[in-house]
Parts: sequence; structure tokens; C-alpha cells
Amino acid sequence: MKIKLLAIGKTDDKHLQNLIDNYQKRLKHYINFQIEIIPDIKNVKNLSETQQKEKEGELILKKITTFDQLVLLDENGKDFTSVAFSKHLQKKMNAGIRQLVLVIGGPYGFSQEVYKKASGKISLSKMTFSHQMIRLFAVEQIYRAFTILRNEPYHHQ
Repeated sequence: MKIKLLAIGKTDDKHLQNLIDNYQKRLKHYINFQIEIIPDIKNVKNLSETQQKEKEGELILKKITTFDQLVLLDENGKDFTSVAFSKHLQKKMNAGIRQLVLVIGGPYGFSQEVYKKASGKISLSKMTFSHQMIRLFAVEQIYRAFTILRNEPYHHQ
């Protein structure tokens, strides 16, 4: 299985980007993982929230193939502990999924078309974080999940 993290807009903070790069590098020891950035939409001031979500949704759906399983990182998604998330990833790998695509949407969430295409939603927290920070949290939790699955000492219980 491959894992791809799709995100809208680039990470402006070089310190955050360095941390993301660090975990992305660590993940290469466990799984084929990549982050793909969808550029920010231009002239958003002229768009309503719904129009912005629809435009972002079109860009997201262009990146999805018929073999991908789409899971949204969404505040209304399923809550996991780190151990439960690692078991969830193991089930996905056991199911023979070619590519799991986790998506971080724009500032207003996802369009209805993206919600319809998704096979699930995961919440990283009930709190609100910047989209840039969520990238770091997502990559770190994926890394943590693989260290848990391998019984490595990164995660403490």
C-alpha cells in the first residue's frame, strides 16, 4: 500500500516544513509515502465559501484515481487513539488497498462532491489548527502508527 497526503496550499513556515520533511524522511523506512500540494486558488476574495470549496474539490478529485481510497481529515471525522489509528492502517494494508489518500482541505472544508467520493473521515482533534500544522500532525501520527506496528520505542503507553 502507498499513502499520499494531499493538502491545499503550501507551507509558509520553514520550521514547520523542516519538521514535516523530517517525518516524511523517517516514513520511507516503513511505507511508500508522499505529500502532494495543490496550489492555493487565486482570487478567493471574489468567491463565496461554497464556490471556494467547489473549486478546491475539483482540484482534489482530479488527483484521485479509481484505485485510491479517499479519507478526509475532517473535524467531524472518527476519533482514534494513536494505537487504534495504527490498527486502522494495518487493516487498510491487509485489505489490499493500492493507495490510501488522506486529504487536508482548504479553510472551509470540503465540497459535497468530495464528501460523496470519500470512504471515510478522520479527526485529528476537536480543536481547530492551521492547515499547515495539521500536515505536521498527520505525518507524525502516520509515522507513530508504523512504529507502534513494529513495536519500536517511539510511542510510550
